[in-house]
Amino acid sequence: RDITAIVTVADDGGGSGALREDLGMLPPGDIRSCILALANTEKTMRELLNYRFTEGSLAGQSFGNLFLAALSEILPSFDQAVESLSQILAITGRVLPVTNENVRLEAELENGARVAGESSICGCKRRHGCRIRRVRLRPAGAQALPAVLEAIREADMVILGPGSLYTSIIPNLLVDGIADAIRDSKALKLYVCNVMTQDGETEGYTVSDHIRALFKHSCPGLFDLCLTNSSPIPPAVVQRYALEGAEPIFCDREAVEALGVEIISRPVATVENGLVRHNPGHLAWELVQLHNQRNIRLVCRDSHRTTCNRVET
Repeated sequence: RDITAIVTVADDGGGSGALREDLGMLPPGDIRSCILALANTEKTMRELLNYRFTEGSLAGQSFGNLFLAALSEILPSFDQAVESLSQILAITGRVLPVTNENVRLEAELENGARVAGESSICGCKRRHGCRIRRVRLRPAGAQALPAVLEAIREADMVILGPGSLYTSIIPNLLVDGIADAIRDSKALKLYVCNVMTQDGETEGYTVSDHIRALFKHSCPGLFDLCLTNSSPIPPAVVQRYALEGAEPIFCDREAVEALGVEIISRPVATVENGLVRHNPGHLAWELVQLHNQRNIRLVCRDSHRTTCNRVET
């Protein structure tokens, strides 16, 4: 019931990028997806919010993005627009933009080349044929929403990922206050590693490569558990992904443990329509089980409050 999704606002591609340029608003696409994932809506409403226009000046734009854009014009701030849409759809939990500030993502490659704009990073990396050294937010110093920091402080579990390493997960850690809040949290902190590498971002990356990148952009020891997939991927699917420059992420357990992170390997992936994805039900089950195994809940009878403390097992 108490899920809080903290979402990056560095996206500048597709329909979100167009609205960002036209209206000067923060990108709504990832926010819309998270809201719909938690929404208690009928099928028709879900289809309506996901509907993309196919003709005219609105071609490629989703109705849900436009709905959120209208709310952004009516209400004083983007986070209030997100809250309003969440209430309209009666979502379970909360969805919060990590910041209200208009930030862009910049990447520096290992050969020193730089590229601005989240949507341009993939193509630039392919052209130069080298890894990403670091990503930054421009302008620097974006402040996290107070509600975001409060959610992290009060969390029983802090879960990073799965998602694009450099363009979805790390941008959240670059917002002032986020990495410190996670580091100082007493909650169970866990990284859900992607199942496959991503062409244009993480070709050739192992699990430890992902974790090093996360620590480099935040602080060492930001989390101490990493959940990886143990489900086999059919060879035909692996071969098709290889044609696109992607492959199953190799779990180099010893290198991960050298970083102070424990590997938890579970069957959480599935193949649907030829695409490898995390199975939401299996992933949720494993996360709940980890919470039950690693945390103990203490009830204070005087205040009727429940607190959560870490227990190492």
